[in-house]
Amino acid sequence: MRKVYYLSILTSLVLAGSGCRANKAPDATPEARAGAAGSNTATQADADAGNAAVSAPIRSADHSNDRRPVLVCFGDSLTAGLGTEPGQSYPDYLQADLDRLHYNYRVANQGVSGNTTKDGVARLPDVLALHPTVVVVEFGGNDGLRGLPIEDTRANLDQIVSTLKGAGIKVALAGITLPPDYGPDYIRQFDETYTLVARKYHVPMLPFLLMDVYGVAGMMQRDNTHATAKGNQIVARNVVPLVLPLLKK
Repeated sequence: MRKVYYLSILTSLVLAGSGCRANKAPDATPEARAGAAGSNTATQADADAGNAAVSAPIRSADHSNDRRPVLVCFGDSLTAGLGTEPGQSYPDYLQADLDRLHYNYRVANQGVSGNTTKDGVARLPDVLALHPTVVVVEFGGNDGLRGLPIEDTRANLDQIVSTLKGAGIKVALAGITLPPDYGPDYIRQFDETYTLVARKYHVPMLPFLLMDVYGVAGMMQRDNTHATAKGNQIVARNVVPLVLPLLKK
C-alpha cells in the first residue's frame, strides 16, 4: 500500500535540469525519459542537482558555550531547506518543536543540496566533529534520480549508519522514493534500501519524509520538489515522533 501511495503522488515529478539519467534503470526507455523530462520532478530532486554550485551546510552562530546535547539533521536539500528563507528549514522547525516539548537539545542542520550518499560518507567527519547524541540521516534521492547502482547506494547508506552507530550515536533514518518512470524493479530495490539498513542496524525509520506535505496546497514550492516553509513545519512534525524515543528530558 505504501508503494502505491508514493508512486501515485509522484506521477507529476521530474529531475530539474540535469542530464543525470544516463545510468538509470534499464526498463526506462529513452522515449520515456525524454517525455518525463518535460513533465515530472522527483521528490528528492534538488533544484541544483547536476549543476556546479551546491549549498554549503547551514552555518549558525557560535555554539561553543551551548552545552546542550546535539541532534544533527544530516542530508541533502530537503534537510538544508533549499528555496526557503533562513530559519524555515525542517531542522529549524524541529528545534522549535523540541523546545516546546521541553527537550533540551540543539538541532544542527547539516544539509547540503545535491548531495548523494557518497557525499554523505565524505562528510561524516564534519558530523562526528559535532559530537552529536542523535543524527537523523536523509540521503539517497539524488542517487536514485541519477540512476546510480542500487548496491552503491546501499553500501554508502550502510557506511553512514554503521559509522554513526559505531561512534555511539543514536540514528534515525528518513526515506524518500522515486517517480514511476524509473521502472518498478529499480524503484522496489530503491525503496527496500531504507528498510534493509534500518532493520540491519535496528534504527527507527520514517519511510517518506514528505508525508502529508506532497500534494497538499501550499506545502510544496513551484518545483514540486521542495517543501515550502509551511511544508517544512509538517516535515518537522513527521520527524518528532521518529526522534523522541531517542531523546531524554
